[in-house]
Amino acid sequence: MVTAGQALGFAITALIIIAIPGPSVLFIVGRALAYGRRTALSSAVGNAAGVQVVAVSAALGVGTLVQRSAQAFTVVKLAGAAYLAWLGIQAFRHRHALPAALAEPAGPRGSGRAVAEGFGVGVANPKAYVLFAAVLPQFADPAAGHMTGQLLVLSLIAPPIGLVCDCAWALAASGVRSWFARSPRRLELVGGLGGLAMIGLGVTLALTGRRD
Repeated sequence: MVTAGQALGFAITALIIIAIPGPSVLFIVGRALAYGRRTALSSAVGNAAGVQVVAVSAALGVGTLVQRSAQAFTVVKLAGAAYLAWLGIQAFRHRHALPAALAEPAGPRGSGRAVAEGFGVGVANPKAYVLFAAVLPQFADPAAGHMTGQLLVLSLIAPPIGLVCDCAWALAASGVRSWFARSPRRLELVGGLGGLAMIGLGVTLALTGRRD
């Protein structure tokens, strides 16, 4: 029902979007810098679970929508593209606030609490809604039928990719806590580049047509 080409195409696109620093990355890096590796990894697991909830919910709702209406699909796509670009603009404008946002006093954090906090961030992450509501439908083939089924299968791809990326950020940040602390400009550079990348992805999404 879902071809290898569809799965690979969505996996690559999801990886690009996920790899761009956003709310989840900021949260994971913040946990790593403030509380260390164990808390950051637990937070990453919770975040992936929250994103999976968003993925399945979006697939069930959007599948019916895009199958019935090309106009509705276009509206969802353009709205997602505009919001992704807006997120990029905000990230670039507020890149100087990253060091302050990560400067959080450390304290005890149990794994269960860290997972729960990560879950909340994943469910509320606007990038997840853009990815699964506006980007995901472009990789399903309406001519093949079973649109919702295709979206559900494809929606299982992104959360594991996100978990791997978040764990990589957690390990990297926890391993170079002192390096980040010595140069706030490094955090500003990450935020600025991430913002520009999100703007570019928003423009690309807006110019991409529907698969028919």
